[in-house]
Amino acid sequence: MNKKIKTEAVDHLFQAILTLETQEECYSFFEDVCTVNELLSLSQRYEVAKMLREKKTYLEIAEHTGASTATISRVNRSLNYGNDGYDMVFARLAQPD
Repeated sequence: MNKKIKTEAVDHLFQAILTLETQEECYSFFEDVCTVNELLSLSQRYEVAKMLREKKTYLEIAEHTGASTATISRVNRSLNYGNDGYDMVFARLAQPD
């Protein structure tokens, strides 16, 4: 874990996020916390990560998401050398209810 982000304020933010129960609650909270561009950037990175895990090419990903090759490369680096956060979420979403 990156020690630079491990702060009391970030802990409070994550605790707040963990209280959200529905997609509508997420929309309400994140629209208040983030700018539209910040939220779109986060969702774009998530889509890039999904497509990279599906073995899509950088060109396919760029065309589908509008992400730059620099963003795609950054997400790819996180997938390969990060903290496995994306893979943890992908695995949980793949589990049947």
